[in-house]
Amino acid sequence: MNDALYEQLGGRETFEKLVARFYEGVATDPLLKPMYPADDMEGARERLTMFLEQYWGGPNTYSELRGHPRLRMRHNVFDITPAAKDAWLKHMRIALDSLQLPPLDQAMLWDYLERAAISLINNMGH
Repeated sequence: MNDALYEQLGGRETFEKLVARFYEGVATDPLLKPMYPADDMEGARERLTMFLEQYWGGPNTYSELRGHPRLRMRHNVFDITPAAKDAWLKHMRIALDSLQLPPLDQAMLWDYLERAAISLINNMGH
């Protein structure tokens, strides 16, 4: 990704708003809430914001602080079922829609988020 795309999407402000709205949904979701650190929700928010920023061409702060993203490894400790993926995408869809981005930018972000969520499924059970 490049920094022009990051700026086109609205920079840090866009990703902060997206993640804040997403976590509002997570906080009320009985399936997802237990997967997030109750004592470090702010840290989880910041990590997701930094990750998304870096992926879309913003600062490399995530890698500087945490190393390579290794998404599957970092999420393997959680039981990510198709139902958990669907719940995650539901809250992310609401968050993304709230940004009212131009349709092509929204579609591009959604495509990535959907593919990432599907790739993290590690339990095909319920």
